[in-house]
Amino acid sequence: MTLSERNLFFKTGIFLCAAIILVFLAASFLTIPEIGQLLETSDRPGYIFRVITGHFLGSSFYAVYTTLAIAVLFSFIGMLLIHSFFERTPTPEILYISFFVIAFSFEAFRLFLPLNFILNFPSVYLRITARLLLFARFFGIFSLFTAGLCAAGMDVQKTRNAVFILIISALVITLGVPIDTHSWDTGFNLVTGYTALFKMVEFLVFITTIISFFIAAKVRGSKDYVHAAIGVILAMIGRNILLGTDNWIGAIQGIILLSIGTWLLCSKVHKIHLWL
Repeated sequence: MTLSERNLFFKTGIFLCAAIILVFLAASFLTIPEIGQLLETSDRPGYIFRVITGHFLGSSFYAVYTTLAIAVLFSFIGMLLIHSFFERTPTPEILYISFFVIAFSFEAFRLFLPLNFILNFPSVYLRITARLLLFARFFGIFSLFTAGLCAAGMDVQKTRNAVFILIISALVITLGVPIDTHSWDTGFNLVTGYTALFKMVEFLVFITTIISFFIAAKVRGSKDYVHAAIGVILAMIGRNILLGTDNWIGAIQGIILLSIGTWLLCSKVHKIHLWL
């Protein structure tokens, strides 16, 4: 992929994020006034780092809504900054990092669950949005994993093939997951099957991505890759919190860790390739 093609993708990503923001705002006008009365459930979201996000705090629908808004804005602002700082820098990893950033826009689809109680969608639409959300989540973490492989020395000349493999991998998981449109948790997530298995997959991808950046630090002799690995750790913890929290503490912790981690990762990758 040439630099101009990559930059065109960045612009397309910015446009997509902006379009999702508009859809999110339109849906918000309908759901916010009644959001507290729309959903009744005692199920809490399950996520790895729950102990540091207020495990003993009660859930708040308004906190969940704010979390969705934060995720959508993070995606849009992140793409603007990536395009601005990497427009003239040929960095193989940044394409896959941008996939990771764009994936957060799709968290807006969680708002379709409370919206369904107002507009009474056919259940098939809930399944479609739930699968789109799952696809974006797995595509995002697989993309970050691929960025780590690029840093560690993977051949990046066949970018289209790598992207195709990412799409197929995420689709295989997404299309095979059973979804219950009659059950949900306080984070506006429909209940899906194989939850424990997919948590294990996420954890293995998380660990492997970190290892890849540490390998890159040793192979290429640059401590900046160690700092990039730390950025991955913070970003993934922040992501896990932001996607699974249903309280105000989690929303604050999630965006802070995600933003610091993504900034650290991108800044170190930019610094490394700026001198190549």
